[in-house]
Amino acid sequence: MTSMVALTDLAEEQGGLFTRRQAEATGMAWSTLARLSSKGATVERVAHGVYRMRGAPAPEHLELRAAWLQLSPDAPVWERRPADGVVSHRSAAALYGLGHLPADIHEFTLPGRRQSRRPDLRLHRGHLADAEWTTLNGLLVTRPPRIVSDLLSAREDPGAVGHVLAEALRDGHSRPSTMARSLAGHAGRFGLRRGDGVALLRWLLDLTTAPERNHWLSQISETETSTAPP
Repeated sequence: MTSMVALTDLAEEQGGLFTRRQAEATGMAWSTLARLSSKGATVERVAHGVYRMRGAPAPEHLELRAAWLQLSPDAPVWERRPADGVVSHRSAAALYGLGHLPADIHEFTLPGRRQSRRPDLRLHRGHLADAEWTTLNGLLVTRPPRIVSDLLSAREDPGAVGHVLAEALRDGHSRPSTMARSLAGHAGRFGLRRGDGVALLRWLLDLTTAPERNHWLSQISETETSTAPP
């Protein structure tokens, strides 16, 4: 049937997943989708309003992907923008494989206030500059400098944040100067000179005992990253 072909093509672009709204947009009736998702049939329900085509390996971070699709169930992944939700905070760190913070709660950042009844979902209100997000494994996700800044804003353990930071630098996801600029607004809260992102970067790296610490710090200068007033 035409709707099934269209739905299969759509799912292939979304890691094998699709939403009920997307299925209905192809012309598929709800009764047909219910029949296809019956035990052992063509598709399986993975979350409320989200389904997966059977026959292919489940994508990584399946539950996170399903939660992301739920945020804007009409929009295909290739049309999504930050207003539709961006993976952030612990979930973003886990998506990059950075640090060891548990990510059993799915965290997203959106520009407007949104609420959800799901106990495993945490929605943050915030605006993202174009340089603060990217696409990773088919998902919109905050970049590591924004991840580190968000984790500090969420009052996460500084040592754990330091490990996220160090691994991001080690894996080449960010430059030390970029990371320091993202930290500048948090320096005062840790008893450092207000706006001194380099000092906060140094302190967080000290918590990790990263052997590359001096090399990373040698690549930046305080005048390049500090936003403190004279």
